[in-house]
Amino acid sequence: MNITYRVSLRLALIISLLISLWSVFFYVAMVNEINDEADDSLENYTSLLVTRILSGKEVPQGGDGSNNSFTVTPVDSHYAATHSHYRYEDLNVYIPEHGEYEPARVLTTIFSNSQGQFFELKVTTPTFEKRDLFNSVLLWVVLLYVSLLVTILSVTMIVFHRGMRPLRSLLGWLNDYTPGREIKPMPQDSKYNEFGDLYKTLYNAMERSESLVTRQAQFIGDASHELQTPLAIIGNRVEWLLDSGDLTEQQAVELHKIATTISRAVRLNKTLLLLTKIENGQFPEISQVDLVPLLRDHVESCDEIYSAHELHVSLNLPEEFIVEMNESLLSTLLANLVKNLYLHSPQGGRGDIYIEGRTLYIVNDGESELDSDRLFDRFYHASKRKTSTGLGLALVASICKNYGFDISYQYLDGRHHFVLKF
Repeated sequence: MNITYRVSLRLALIISLLISLWSVFFYVAMVNEINDEADDSLENYTSLLVTRILSGKEVPQGGDGSNNSFTVTPVDSHYAATHSHYRYEDLNVYIPEHGEYEPARVLTTIFSNSQGQFFELKVTTPTFEKRDLFNSVLLWVVLLYVSLLVTILSVTMIVFHRGMRPLRSLLGWLNDYTPGREIKPMPQDSKYNEFGDLYKTLYNAMERSESLVTRQAQFIGDASHELQTPLAIIGNRVEWLLDSGDLTEQQAVELHKIATTISRAVRLNKTLLLLTKIENGQFPEISQVDLVPLLRDHVESCDEIYSAHELHVSLNLPEEFIVEMNESLLSTLLANLVKNLYLHSPQGGRGDIYIEGRTLYIVNDGESELDSDRLFDRFYHASKRKTSTGLGLALVASICKNYGFDISYQYLDGRHHFVLKF
C-alpha cells in the first residue's frame, strides 16, 4: 500500500477514536452541568418551601411564574427512618397543562416540624430530553469528524505528495541504473538533510558496486581470454597424437575423449567471454538489421547439420522485420533459439517459426515441460546431452536483457513455446 494512503488511513482511525472519546466525555459533561444547574434551582426552591411550611407562611401556588412544581405529603416516622431524606431522580412526570409526560428533575426531601410530624416534599422542575440532546451532539460530532477528517487528510496527502518527490526521483534513478553502465547524475532536488544524506550514501554504494562489477567482469574476461591459447595448444597436441598413428586402440579412445572434453571447454570459454562482453556493454554498435534473412539462414544451416533428426520446420515470416541492435548479437540470439528447437525436438517432430506484430514465436514438439524458473539460468541443462554447455538460453536471456526485449517460455498442448517480444 502507498505510504500516503497508509498514513492517511491510520490518521483516520486515530481521529475516529479521539472524536468518539471526546463526544462521550462532552455528552457526559454537558448532562452533568445541566443537572448541576437544575439541582441548584431545586435546592433553593426546596429551602424556600420548607422555610415557609415550617413558619406557617403561605407557599407559592402554580402559575407564579416558576417552572417548578411541588407536592407535600405527610409520612410516618417509620417511612422517614427507612427512606433517604435528600435524593435526586430523573423521571417522566405528567404535566397537566401540556397533557403529556415530560422529563423532569425531582428532588425529594423529608423534614419534620416542631411537633415531630414528618413530611415528604417533592419538588419537580422540567429538564431536557436526553435523546434529543444525544442526537444533536451526535449530529454535530459527525459534522466535526467529517470536517476534520477531510481537512487533515487533504493536508496530509498534499504534504506527503510534495515531501515524497525526492524519494520518487531517487526511485526512478535507481530503476534506470544498470550495473556495468555509466551511472547517471543523481537528482538533487531535496531541501531535506535526510534525503541529502540518503543520496550521498546510495551514490557511494553504487560506485562501490560498480567498481566490484567492473573488476569481476574484467577478471572473467581476462581469464577467458587467457584460457583460449592453452586450450587451443592442448587441442592441437591431442589431434597430433591422434594423427600420429602410433597408438593402441585404448589410447586412441581415451585421447578422443580428451579431445571432446577440450572442445567443449573451448566452446564454454568462448560463450562465457561473449556473455561477459555483453554484460559489459562491449557491443555498442547499433544498426537497423533485417531479422528475416538471418533467421532463414540459421534454419537452413540447422536443416543441413541436423538432417538426421528429420524435423519438419515451417516458416511464416514477413518480407521484412527490422530490429535496432547489434547485428552480431542478433545473429547469436537467433542461432541459439533455432539450434535449441532442433536439439530439443523428438525424432521426426515438427517446429513452427512465425512472427505476429513485433513478436517472434518459436514452437516445437516436446515430450515434457521444462523448468521455466531455471530455464534461462547459466549452466542449466534442459536435456541430458553431455555436449551441451548449458549457456545457450542464458546467452539469449542476457542479450534480451541488454536490449530490453522480453523472452518467455510456456509448455502448451505438448509443445514448447518460446516467445520473444521486441
